[in-house]
Amino acid sequence: MSVKKYTSSLLLAALAAGSFSLPGCVTAKKYDDLRARQAATEQAKTTAERQAREAVAELQKATSQLGELRLENRRLVNDSTQTGNVLRRTQTLYRELSDTYEKLIKNNEKVLANKTADYQKVAQDLARREAELGELSANLNKSRTEIDKLATDVKTREQRLAELEKALAEKDAAVSALRSKVSNALLAFKSNELQVKVKDGKVYVSLSEQLLFKSGSTKVDPKGQEALTKLAAVLKEQRDVNVVVEGHTDNVPILKGTAGMQDNWDLSALRATEIARLLTVGGVQPERVTASGRSQYVPVAQNDSPQNKALNRRTEIILTPKLDELFQILGTNSETGK
Repeated sequence: MSVKKYTSSLLLAALAAGSFSLPGCVTAKKYDDLRARQAATEQAKTTAERQAREAVAELQKATSQLGELRLENRRLVNDSTQTGNVLRRTQTLYRELSDTYEKLIKNNEKVLANKTADYQKVAQDLARREAELGELSANLNKSRTEIDKLATDVKTREQRLAELEKALAEKDAAVSALRSKVSNALLAFKSNELQVKVKDGKVYVSLSEQLLFKSGSTKVDPKGQEALTKLAAVLKEQRDVNVVVEGHTDNVPILKGTAGMQDNWDLSALRATEIARLLTVGGVQPERVTASGRSQYVPVAQNDSPQNKALNRRTEIILTPKLDELFQILGTNSETGK
């Protein structure tokens, strides 16, 4: 039963009870009292209905809140279940992560130990390489010093070489000029009597025996003296030329009993000495002249025919320009070890 119907029933019951108690004739006072009580009842009814409505509203609100609370409770129960599942999964994951962490710690310790050993090895290698680098740097500085020294030496050598080439060129020019002067001075003589040639930077004047000597003699014939006089006239002006006179024979032994001679050594030496003497008489400074006998041991042809033997019986006057400047250059290089 609703609150409204319940209130109406109470009011009807009160009116019924009042009617049964009223006498047949109701006084005005009683009527007013009744009306007042009816008004109070109506007021009470209204108040009761209002309160009933408010109670219903509160009940509905409470019912709604109860439904929401039940829903929230179910949600919380579900959330609690899910949270429990998440918690259990989280705990499982935590244990797995803990195990993994322990393994990582152990592996990290092992790796760290290996890295420490590797670091020590790298540090040792680095120290060794730094030492090698220092040594290489020192060697580089030393090499640079040596290179600078070598560059200076090369420059000095180049300068010396230029001086040497100049001296050699001057020497070659002097030899060529000397050959020309000697050849011009001896143009009157036949080629089979006298030859002028250049060999090894020297001028060779080769005089045959038939121009100079009779067989076995050490005295120069007049025609030979003429040739030597002309040669001396050229050489006395060439003060920078050294003169070497070499006597040569064939392999035929001298006749036994030849005065003052035992063999071809004596013959070649005496002939060279005679020619050297005649050159000095012609004006060549003696200190520039050297006489030597070569006997039969430096032939220009085989001693197998009269013609070849005649070629070997000769006197060679070797003219060498003085190479003081050249020797000075070479001597300087030798002294300085360059």
